[in-house]
Amino acid sequence: MHVRTLGRDLRVSAVGLGVMGMSQGYGPNPGDRTDMVGVVRGAVELGVTFFDTAEVYGPYVNEELLGEALAPVREQVTIATKFGFRIENGAVAGLDSRPEHIRAVADASLRRLGVDRIDLFYQHRVDPQVPIEEVAGTVGELVAAGKVGHFGLSEASASTIGRAHAVHPVTAVQSEYSLWTRDPETDVLPTCAALGIGFVPFSPLGKGFLTGSVDAATSFADGDIRATIPRFTAGNRTANQALVDHIAALAHTRNATPGQVALAWLLAQHPRIVPIPGTRRLSRVRENTAATRLALSADDLTDLDHLAERIGVQGERYNQHHLSLLDR
Repeated sequence: MHVRTLGRDLRVSAVGLGVMGMSQGYGPNPGDRTDMVGVVRGAVELGVTFFDTAEVYGPYVNEELLGEALAPVREQVTIATKFGFRIENGAVAGLDSRPEHIRAVADASLRRLGVDRIDLFYQHRVDPQVPIEEVAGTVGELVAAGKVGHFGLSEASASTIGRAHAVHPVTAVQSEYSLWTRDPETDVLPTCAALGIGFVPFSPLGKGFLTGSVDAATSFADGDIRATIPRFTAGNRTANQALVDHIAALAHTRNATPGQVALAWLLAQHPRIVPIPGTRRLSRVRENTAATRLALSADDLTDLDHLAERIGVQGERYNQHHLSLLDR
């Protein structure tokens, strides 16, 4: 596995693993937690050293799962988790990045993960009620106390990133980015490059769509977040199929899978980009990590760079509620 550097000195595997789907988001949860622990440990054996979770996933149980899975190899891996939501009676009840809440979440996450330091602590969503300078300063205090290693932001605007970084160095920004979600390219990616901040794309495979495993005939189970996303209505899936077909055709000529092409394209955008595809299957982890060995030609990259613009992408990437939580 190739290694990349986020920020000044956080070295991680070039492809990480998003663990959210092992506890929520994609239909019924796996019946046997032991199986998911096995997938995480199998990922480590494949060279993955970067794992992403959050207190809100579950809530709480995803951190517990990841902590159990990585306990035997704690010194070999980097664990990222997140703060920023208020959780009441087991459900999200709004945003909360008040300093006292950040400190409480850090302590609770440390306990659930079973670690003495959170390697990368992201603000999950920007809280408009709390100045980002105050958030950055609070995380900076946690870094000084040894409870946190690095500070990150998720779905933050370029302006917010710059203001936070002026108070305490931002190591990584996490946002959705893929061949069909290109929003960060306008302002966020240039800002990260200028400031030496790493970029961590989540949903780099378009929540499964870019792998070719989802089409207009796919039925989503109860609890699958894709059923709530405009881009995944049957009509929009039909309209967006042309984009996947093009990726699949290129993959065929390179003896690769569509997902590997999508990840290889992301890795080629900048040396500080580290995607975190999620999965519940070790076979997918193996496929995803192999994308680091897929070399796309300059012509391939140019073709893919203009694919979304040329073919078009139908449907928003979030429903209206989740769009309202984005920092723009």
